[in-house]
Amino acid sequence: MRKLLLAALVLLTSLTACHEEVKFMVCGTIIGAADSTLYLEAITINNGVVAIDSTCLGQEGAFMFEHADTASCPEFYRLRIADQVINLAVDSTETVTVKAKWPRMAAEYTVEGSGQCDTIRLITQQLAQVQQELDRVANDRSLTMEEREEKIKKMVEEYKDDIKVKYIQNAYEKPASYFALMQMVNGIMIFDLRENESDVRWATAVANAWATYYPHSLRAKNLESVVLQGLRNTRKRTVTIDVDDERVRQTGIIDMGFPDINGRERRLSELKGKVVLLEFTAYAAKGAADRNIYLHELYAKYKPQGLEIYQVSIDPDIHYWKTVSENLPWVTVYNEEGEQSDMLQIYQVAQLPTYFLIDRNNDLHARMEDIPDLEKAIQTLLAK
Repeated sequence: MRKLLLAALVLLTSLTACHEEVKFMVCGTIIGAADSTLYLEAITINNGVVAIDSTCLGQEGAFMFEHADTASCPEFYRLRIADQVINLAVDSTETVTVKAKWPRMAAEYTVEGSGQCDTIRLITQQLAQVQQELDRVANDRSLTMEEREEKIKKMVEEYKDDIKVKYIQNAYEKPASYFALMQMVNGIMIFDLRENESDVRWATAVANAWATYYPHSLRAKNLESVVLQGLRNTRKRTVTIDVDDERVRQTGIIDMGFPDINGRERRLSELKGKVVLLEFTAYAAKGAADRNIYLHELYAKYKPQGLEIYQVSIDPDIHYWKTVSENLPWVTVYNEEGEQSDMLQIYQVAQLPTYFLIDRNNDLHARMEDIPDLEKAIQTLLAK
């Protein structure tokens, strides 16, 4: 009987072990951040950034997070205090050790236990340097806007070429390669996976590798979807909507409400009291990235005076929209009806982007064809 009980106990223990969750660990120290809340956040495909754990740091700054990983591929996480972020890629049961100092935690840290996390550290630091240079050029008023745009474009292309050779080439299945493709500055993706033929080719190589190594993962399927759209776009590079030429009425607005990245409905009428730039766009459309860079400049300059942007996206791929819109500072909403939306018909949108200016009283002031100088028009409405 004793032997039978012992055998049953061994079997029960074995079965329990089989059902134990597979966990990874992220631990380390953040020196100088006592009493700060440190978050462990997951970077998801469908829901953006999601907090999964947190801890209040003590005087020594030590922390330890454990989390069950049920994904069928490496997943991406980040450590965050306020706006300081350390990006990580974790696969299965890894133990990743991070050491950093506050308040430069994002810029100066070390990571052990994961070569891919260390590669992501190098990519992030290189991008931060590029970001500083881009900001310097963007604020250089000795250059014309065209000169600034040309310099910025050249710097971005040089950065991408370097990243392709250093970190993506011959490592297409690695988490760092996927991470590199998804990097952003000012809410704009560095790699144009929709319109740039070279970028689409590199993304295709990564997508093929992920489809081979992680065939059932959501990330592999999402990247495949993005690449297929990019391949289609590089063959047919225009986005148009066939409607008649009748203008939208010149006073008043027709209200609309669509969900933002957090699923919250944002109504145009809620912005009454502000000067609003209403724009219909698709982030996958040709020139959309350059357009958003220009909007960043206007928004930073005039938001303190009362400017708001209400940007309606009709992108066919909601995942791509979420990726691009996550860090945009203005109101960005998603119209899942796409080109068949009634709002496009009502506002007589015949091309993308199409934009309008709305005054503080919620009256439609002008359509883009009637705005020869957008910045001057904004200044005029803000002064009223």
